[in-house]
Amino acid sequence: MDNFVFNTTKSLINQPGAIALLAQVCRQQGIKRPIIITDQGIVACGLLAKLEAVLHREDVPFFSFCDIVADPPENIILQALESAKAHQADGVIGFGGGSSLDSAKLIALMLASGEQLADIYGVEQAQGPRLPLLLIPTTAGTGSEATAVAIVTTGETTKMGVVSPLLLPDVAILDAELTIGLPPAITAATGIDAMVHAIEAYTSAHKKNRYSDLLAKEALALLSTNISEACQNGSNLEARQAMLLGAFMAGQAFANSPVAAVHALAYPLGGHFHIPHGLSNSLVLPHVMRFNNSHCHELYAELAPIIMGAEYIAHDNSKAVSIELIKYIERLIGKLKLCTHLRDLEIGEEHLPTLAKDAMQQTRLLQNNPRPLDEADALEIYQQAW
Repeated sequence: MDNFVFNTTKSLINQPGAIALLAQVCRQQGIKRPIIITDQGIVACGLLAKLEAVLHREDVPFFSFCDIVADPPENIILQALESAKAHQADGVIGFGGGSSLDSAKLIALMLASGEQLADIYGVEQAQGPRLPLLLIPTTAGTGSEATAVAIVTTGETTKMGVVSPLLLPDVAILDAELTIGLPPAITAATGIDAMVHAIEAYTSAHKKNRYSDLLAKEALALLSTNISEACQNGSNLEARQAMLLGAFMAGQAFANSPVAAVHALAYPLGGHFHIPHGLSNSLVLPHVMRFNNSHCHELYAELAPIIMGAEYIAHDNSKAVSIELIKYIERLIGKLKLCTHLRDLEIGEEHLPTLAKDAMQQTRLLQNNPRPLDEADALEIYQQAW
C-alpha cells in the first residue's frame, strides 16, 4: 500500500497573458477590494503597472503594498498587514518572487484569523481562516505558489517558517509574459532552485510518494529542457512558460515530499551573506548530491535520463550513472554562468564552521535527507564548495 496525503493549490491558470483575467478571477473568488503584495523591483520594471491597469479597466478598487524585500523580516510583514487592514482588503494578491508570495500568504491568513505571527511559526500551528488568496509568480523558481510554507527572517541571521495547508492559494496564475525581462543570472539561479526542489522531493526520506514522484520527474523534464534556452533567449515565450510550469510542479512535489540537506546548507548562506536563495542552493547542490550518493544512487540514476537528455548513456551500474549525473549538473551550472565557489562571493574559509553550526539548526529539513548528516559532514560539504 502506498498511503499518503497530498495537498496542493486549488486552481491553476497556465497561460501567457493570463493576468488579463485577473479581475474576472477576483470576482470568482469573491474579492472586491484586493491588496497587491509586491516589491520595488516589480514596480521599477513596470510589471506592477501592467497588473494595476487590468484592475483599473475593470473598476476594481485595490491598494498596492510595494515594500517587500528579499528574505522579508517580521516588521515588513507586519507593516503590510497594517496596510491591508487600513485598506479593508477582502482578498490578497501576491505578485513577484518567493518573498512577495510568502508574505501574501501570511497576510491573507493573519488578516482573516487575527493570529499573531509569533504564534504560528512551525508546522500546522495556524488555525485560520484566511482571506481569498491569488499568487502570481514573476520568476520560475521558488514554487511558492504551490507550497504550504512561508519563510520569515526573525533575526540578523535566522529564519523561521510557517507551515500550514491554509497557506496554499485559491488560484495560481502562471503568465510567461511577466518573466520576459528577467535577467539571465536570475533566470539561471531560480531555475536551478526549482530543479533542486524536484531532485530533493524525489529523494526525500519522508513522505515521498508516487504522485510527488510523477510531478518531480515532469518538472525536471520541463526545467532541464528549457533552462538554457530561457537564459540565452529570454524572449522565448514557450521556454519561459515551460519553466514556470516546471517550477510550479516542482513546488507541488516538494510541498508534499519535503526538501532536505541542500536547502538546510543553503539557508545559512542567505542568512549570513545575503546570497540569493537560488544561488545558495546551486552552490551546494553537487556537493550534497555526492555526499548522498551512497544512499540514493538508484534514485539519482532514475533521474539521469530525464535531466541529461541526449548526454545520457545507459549503464547497468546505478552508482556510475549517478556520478555522471552530478558531473552533468556541475557542467550545467557552469554553462549557465552561475558562481560555483563560496570564496568568489567573499566568504572566507574561517566562516565555514559557523555556517556548518547554523545548518544543524535546520532539523525540519535535515530529517528528510536520504543520508544522515552531522556538523562535521556539513563543514566538509562547505569546504568542498569553498
